[in-house]
Amino acid sequence: MYRFLDTLYILIYYIQNHFLFIELCQVLSHMLPSAYTLFHPGQNWRFQHPFASFFHLFFRVVAIVVYLLCEWVSKSFTSCFVLIITLLSFDFWSVKNVTGRLLVGLRWWNQIDEDGKSLWVFETSRGQNIGTETEARIFWLGLIICPLIWTFFFFTSLFSLKIKWLSLVVASISFQAANLYGYLRCKAGGQEGQPPHTSSFTGQRFLQRVSD
Repeated sequence: MYRFLDTLYILIYYIQNHFLFIELCQVLSHMLPSAYTLFHPGQNWRFQHPFASFFHLFFRVVAIVVYLLCEWVSKSFTSCFVLIITLLSFDFWSVKNVTGRLLVGLRWWNQIDEDGKSLWVFETSRGQNIGTETEARIFWLGLIICPLIWTFFFFTSLFSLKIKWLSLVVASISFQAANLYGYLRCKAGGQEGQPPHTSSFTGQRFLQRVSD
């Protein structure tokens, strides 16, 4: 309970005194110009894949809520740890394999080549089944903001000297940072030579060695 109140107090303090949310949106607007316009009052909210948009946010948002409230629901750290990691595992799989492909036409994975070296593989698509601009904004905002929230939890746990919770936060950051890193590299690779007439996943791959 005290951990939750400390986190809530610090979050309110930064929002009220430093306009953290506004500054975050401005940063996102430079990284992804369409992200900031999600909050514009005149936007036409159209959804081609509503279920994918919902589950893109569902698991990661529920994991954050459980982290904040788990001490009220259960006094068992093990139960909270298992539940949050399970939610983030579902989130990792769904974002990596489903929502990225449907909402923004991107997909990434890591594979081992014949020499035993790890390779990043990226695919892009510009077909008609790709999500709308609204869905793309939801995808990128959810992908970026949630790891930032977990990073905030990392510092609150660190300054509170709550080591066991710190281990959970580090694991959570690892899950979400992997997808964020993969999709940012995939987006950057897809803008370098992807043919404009592509209508489906054609196997256009951008392979880069992790050691580079």
